Amino acid sequence: MVDAELLDILRCPHCVSGETRLEEKEDPGVLDLVREDSWLVCEDCGRKYPIRDDIPVMLIETGDKWMDTTVDKLPVPPPEES
Repeated sequence: MVDAELLDILRCPHCVSGETRLEEKEDPGVLDLVREDSWLVCEDCGRKYPIRDDIPVMLIETGDKWMDTTVDKLPVPPPEES
């Protein structure tokens, strides 16, 4: 399980980086833990980041892959990267 303190500080890298930063929000990129604690979903942009071996995979490219997948369709456990 991902440490609760880590979850409190993790943010979506897309929503907090450079040109995509959501200036109008005080705390952009907040993540929700879903699907049996195996995914993090951004409240702002909807990117989904898998958690593998208790380590969140916080790569924008990975989040992009799962944007169009609804939360109920996310695989548990998340698939390995190929």
